Amino acid sequence: MPKVSEEYFENKKNFIIDSTYNVCLRKPVGMVTMVDVIEETGLSQGGIYRFYKNLDEILSDMITRMRVDYNFIDALESVIKNSELSFEEITYAICDILADVMEKHLMDIQKINFDLTVLAINEPDRAAAIIKGTKGRGNFEYLASVVMPMLVEASGKNELKPLADPVDILKYISASYVGIEMNCILSACYGNGVMDVDVKPKELFKVLAKTIILLFGGKID
Repeated sequence: MPKVSEEYFENKKNFIIDSTYNVCLRKPVGMVTMVDVIEETGLSQGGIYRFYKNLDEILSDMITRMRVDYNFIDALESVIKNSELSFEEITYAICDILADVMEKHLMDIQKINFDLTVLAINEPDRAAAIIKGTKGRGNFEYLASVVMPMLVEASGKNELKPLADPVDILKYISASYVGIEMNCILSACYGNGVMDVDVKPKELFKVLAKTIILLFGGKID
């Protein structure tokens, strides 16, 4: 293979990632094949394999790119670091951020994230290998490792009395987030929400915020 510049190499890889992303918008990620990517790029099979060994390597780099484009960590940290906010205000602010990001990216990145969750259920080993190849900090890893424990800490500082074990409340929050995501994706991308209704992220996250506050023993308006 003739030598190429680093810039040329990166540009080609970015082109392949862009093409894969476009395919993933049209098809469930678990159904995307290398043939789909080759057809989307217009490159030959040999041309693709000059830059990537397999499809999962491309998906890893695509997810790394998505972590940059779909990043709400900075917004969450600005809320967490604001010591003047009450537990209730923190909870509302976090849920507002999650709703805004989900609504903005419902038809693109959020749809792909949902497909990746399905892939993880059906092919856990493959999904784990794809994620292992990614770089950067994921939004949901941050939610689980930082934001949720912070809610417990904030409730303690406000001397609230949770109605259940905080660990169980965090499990409930996680399950609720997945449920909101699933219903919004099915409604927006596939036209078939679980309850066959038009679901909106902002409305559902507002209800979730109120539920979290009540479960931790706080007060709602």
